[in-house]
Amino acid sequence: GALEACAKVSLFEIFTKAAVVKVDPDKPLEWVRLASLQARKTLLVPTPRLKTGLFNRIIPPKGATKEELRVCSTSQGIKEFSVPVGLDDTVHVDLVIVGSVAVSERGYRIGKGEGFADMEYAMMACMGAVCESTVVVTIVHDCQVVDIPEELTESHDLTVDFILTPTRIIKTECTHPKPQDIIWSKLHREILKKIPILKKLRTLKRVAGKDVALKTMSAEEDETKISNKLKWQPNFHPKAELQCEYLSSKDNKCAGFNHKFPNSSVTTICLSNIPAGLRVSELKSLLREQDSAPLHISWQGAKHRAFLLYPDTTGAEHALTTFEKLSINGYTLHAECARSQEPKLPN
Repeated sequence: GALEACAKVSLFEIFTKAAVVKVDPDKPLEWVRLASLQARKTLLVPTPRLKTGLFNRIIPPKGATKEELRVCSTSQGIKEFSVPVGLDDTVHVDLVIVGSVAVSERGYRIGKGEGFADMEYAMMACMGAVCESTVVVTIVHDCQVVDIPEELTESHDLTVDFILTPTRIIKTECTHPKPQDIIWSKLHREILKKIPILKKLRTLKRVAGKDVALKTMSAEEDETKISNKLKWQPNFHPKAELQCEYLSSKDNKCAGFNHKFPNSSVTTICLSNIPAGLRVSELKSLLREQDSAPLHISWQGAKHRAFLLYPDTTGAEHALTTFEKLSINGYTLHAECARSQEPKLPN
């Protein structure tokens, strides 16, 4: 339904009058990028994950045909027919079009979870490219329009003014203020390494005398944050276990639980008391955040336990230390070393 939903931008007077349009590089938005180029508008597309800058300005070949414009609207065209737009460039964006994973009729939006759309908008606000009255539109399927509690939306989150679906045009009447600056106190230092333009903006802000102190958090506070973030609802994902790899009784060779590590190069940890409704993907994400990611997880969700395989005792010892301090949604996880006679890794 992407084509039908994107076609609705032509019904917007603001799109008709807009000279500069910023559109996310998402595949479902390809048709609205094409419509912008066909209408001879200046099209800005964020660089993927903001690694090489803020925007790319798409510049089609002179006298471009419809097919050439279509190519320019694709990810390949963005690479071949664009020039960078940085923080020092003077630009005024008339319309912002973003992708979403889910959005509510009240304008609250959920993205992919890494905050790039929020940071892009905040950086545009810093360079004067957008203001509080700039219209933000998202284009989704009807099934992506869901109820989202207002309390999930924070000060740095971008909200939307209009939602386009294959069958509807929704005006949200959202009054939640859009981000007008980067909230530096919410960012870890590691993100500056991943997004160089963010580091440059921070330097400019510091020179201007702004407070650009980054996030500082103790291990205990970070644990609380993760626990609050991972609020699972039992039975909310009834098919979640079908996506997990089970360890059958035939393959289960983990026995002789004790607190001594085996001499084997691969060390197995048995993790029990896992809360109902927890998905294996959520456990993996949590372990990555704690730098305790295993080589492999054998999941027994129905029994509220999992077997985690680590390449050496050092990694397993670190994981055990992590689990001693960790609880999820009120559940204290139980972890102990298990002796595996012949640990089997995935092919």
